[in-house]
Amino acid sequence: MNRKKSKNKGKSTAQEHLPKGTLDITRSGIGYVIIGNGDGDVLVRPGDFNTALHGDVVRVKVIKENMRTGKKEGRITEVIQRKQTEFIGTLQMATNFAFFISDSEKPMPDFYVPLENIHGAKNKDKVVVRLTKWGKDDKKPVGEVVSIMKAEDVNDMAMKEILAEGGFPLTFSDEVMEETARLPEEISPAEIKKRKDFREVLTFTIDPVDAKDFDDALSIKKLKKGLYEIGVHIADVSHFVEPETQLDEEAYKRATSVYLPDRVNPMLPERISNELCSLRPHEDKLSFSAVFQMTEDGKVKEFWLGKTVIHSDHRFAYEDVQEIIESGEGKYLEEITLLNKIARKLRKDRFSSGAINFSSQEVRFKLDEKGKPIGIMIKESKEAHQLIEEFMLLANRTVAEYVSKIKVNKKEIPFPYRIHDEPDEQKLIPFVAFARKFGYKFDTSAPEKIAASFNALLADVNGKPEQHVLEQLGIRTMAKAVYTSENIGHYGLGFEYYCHFTSPIRRYPDVMVHRVLESCLKQKPEVDKKMEEKCKHSSERERAAMDCERTANKYKQVEYMQGFLGEIFEGVISGVASFGFWVETVAHKCEGLVSVAGLSDYDDFRLSETDYSLYGRRSGRSFRMGDKVWIRVVAANLEKRQLDYEWVIDGAKQAAGEITEEPQPRQQKPQVNNKKDKAGKKAKPFSPIAGEAVTVPPVAKQEPTAAQLPQAPKKKEKKPADKKQTTSKSTPKKSNKKPKKEKE
Repeated sequence: MNRKKSKNKGKSTAQEHLPKGTLDITRSGIGYVIIGNGDGDVLVRPGDFNTALHGDVVRVKVIKENMRTGKKEGRITEVIQRKQTEFIGTLQMATNFAFFISDSEKPMPDFYVPLENIHGAKNKDKVVVRLTKWGKDDKKPVGEVVSIMKAEDVNDMAMKEILAEGGFPLTFSDEVMEETARLPEEISPAEIKKRKDFREVLTFTIDPVDAKDFDDALSIKKLKKGLYEIGVHIADVSHFVEPETQLDEEAYKRATSVYLPDRVNPMLPERISNELCSLRPHEDKLSFSAVFQMTEDGKVKEFWLGKTVIHSDHRFAYEDVQEIIESGEGKYLEEITLLNKIARKLRKDRFSSGAINFSSQEVRFKLDEKGKPIGIMIKESKEAHQLIEEFMLLANRTVAEYVSKIKVNKKEIPFPYRIHDEPDEQKLIPFVAFARKFGYKFDTSAPEKIAASFNALLADVNGKPEQHVLEQLGIRTMAKAVYTSENIGHYGLGFEYYCHFTSPIRRYPDVMVHRVLESCLKQKPEVDKKMEEKCKHSSERERAAMDCERTANKYKQVEYMQGFLGEIFEGVISGVASFGFWVETVAHKCEGLVSVAGLSDYDDFRLSETDYSLYGRRSGRSFRMGDKVWIRVVAANLEKRQLDYEWVIDGAKQAAGEITEEPQPRQQKPQVNNKKDKAGKKAKPFSPIAGEAVTVPPVAKQEPTAAQLPQAPKKKEKKPADKKQTTSKSTPKKSNKKPKKEKE
């Protein structure tokens, strides 16, 4: 296999002392380099971008600094990493060349496209163009058309735009595809001799019904003395994706597959993910395995880690296994019943050891042949999912603990741990106070006490009106799980050691884990000095993928609710802010904003920070997270991916057709306390939240439009000089991804 030669070897490191950051270009065209070390942002004018585009990682030289204000201005000296290399827009033909005009909201130059690179595209075609070259001597970036889009396929265009804006390539390069095509399909006898052979052991996969990439399988064999051999077999991706190849470089760049409502944007070409590495039934496959000798009550007596060859006997869907568990009938009943019994015990032990049992629902769309949503499906985690989840978790923590004990020069080797920090105290304190109002007590004296309190609350609140709000706010107190070479354990799972070993087809950190583990098993531990850099990149790409998934799900929500304009539905308040509150409809799980401006005829509403609510100053009417309300769908803006609702006072009656006109609220005078205080002064008018500050912002949902925001007196406009401010929120989002096999 061809190795990619290292680039820029011996290149001068004179610029390495310059600050590194991410370029954020505002709509006005001014850029800011966001530097993460707290040194402050650096303003960069368009003439000093030096070929950088929005989202690129760059080095910046400060050329001007105001010592009094700390404001800095600079110019970009180097583009370290492109966020985006593929763009969607319109092709404009000239006589001897073509121009590409991007649809991006961010200002960016047009691309020059040579005629030999238009590949059949015509004037005004919607196309995807890849940036191929932009040197210092080039007046314009040079591009190449990689695909022509159908103007009538609005859904395809929207999904691709979301992926491209997230920095995920839409296609694989010719070099990557050529490398992939050269990979051998046959498994050689020499390769099989190097591995432990499990082809005669009962093995099967359990996956979503529409899955094509089967990256894990379970095997089971009865041993003597009441023991069972249970194998967790994972697709051996690192056998095919070797370091320093074009294929590996592309996989690292993407770092993850992205799951949208109607498609998967894969980390690896389909020949690898769906064919060579996929553990398809009735085929010999190469795998990397964690094999356990266990008792019926889940006690691990021995384990073995190593390369294997397997042969899957059957492919189950989750629904198949769930039916076998519930009915007590079906294929491999005895084996599935035993595996489920062990998984239940592992799960019970995990929670008793400090894991937190947050429940979750998965919302998925039913789509027609054109990708248009025609229905909603709510999926919950059942025993079939939990069976797979527990064995994947067991394999992941076993691998992490094994590698943690390997030392080189008395130091632990660099390894991509998956860590989850303890809850943020600043977020936990208001949550504990809020939960106390419902009668729930919290012990915050130690991390394990906090976990036990969370589990007690989640058990007690189940089925009660406050369940939704307390679960959502509880999740918000949690830190985000990330990849790092500095292990601190996984708080949410209750594990001292944890990594991702079980999904290398869709996650690059799992590929890194496989490589380090293999080197340890060969007694030649790999010391990767760039491990922490790779971990940070993987964490960033994971966040970008989640943003794409949320954005795509929001697009589908808006598209679906376009069919219900003017209709009234019951909903639950899922977030609050000073400018309104968000409501998730009970029937569709679609979220929209009720603007405080639309409530102004009823009352003057203010935000209560401690109660996560809006209070009416005259009426005393409140809107608190978790409250049930009735709303009318008033707008569904697909371009902005934004739903607007309005509060309906007698929504239940109107939905039932009992009344046709909505009653107007009674205007109440401010309540005034006429008593005098000890000083003889008259008390101020009553206001339950007078003087309170803006609350914990709810989750990053849609941004309010100008029409939705309360109107303030117009001020004299100033020329844009500072960075644009945006309003963000933090209420947890529902995921529409395909069911994953482990949960964090």
